[in-house]
Amino acid sequence: MNIESCLYRDDGIYQVSTMSALLDGVYDGILNCDQIQQHGDFGIGTFAHLDGELIGFDGRFYRLRDGSAVPVESSDSTPFCTVTYFHPQIEQKIDQTMDKESFEKLLKSLVPSENLFYAVCIEGTFKEVSTRTVSYQREYIPMTKAVNTQQSIKFKNVKGKIVGFWTPVYAQGIAVSGYHFDVIDEAVQKGGHVFDYVVDSVNVS
Repeated sequence: MNIESCLYRDDGIYQVSTMSALLDGVYDGILNCDQIQQHGDFGIGTFAHLDGELIGFDGRFYRLRDGSAVPVESSDSTPFCTVTYFHPQIEQKIDQTMDKESFEKLLKSLVPSENLFYAVCIEGTFKEVSTRTVSYQREYIPMTKAVNTQQSIKFKNVKGKIVGFWTPVYAQGIAVSGYHFDVIDEAVQKGGHVFDYVVDSVNVS
């Protein structure tokens, strides 16, 4: 039986390629952004040759590069991304300052199992968000070498959204196990790949 035949059109996660392929230096764009948006209105990923981070929410997709955010163009292509149609089933308001470790423990307490995939949106005010973006790679080199040229930017007291997915440990290599997040500010002008953060007052869905 085809598993997809058992699902509604917007019940699943659609992914281009695998994280293990990206780590090995497979950076060529496979699908363009118009094609990606046929499979979801929410997601994260990267662009051909690692030229920025891809973030999508509410049906709008952006390229995050050098700390800035610009709308994607139809011809922009991706070698790796994960998208879905976002229909929140769990919502929680958090009105206290929490670091990444404490906050992600709380996130785990909100869901029924760590062995399922989850799309996560965190919207509100962040005391700080530390981001990084890998630079454009002309040559096909392993990701472990590509990250040597990444740019790190820290945003303080920013309003915006953190968007991403929880992937179970058993799926490491298909995607990034654990939480994998990107951030974009409320004015959709800046953002990046998240590696640390402190929440202030946020809504989680």
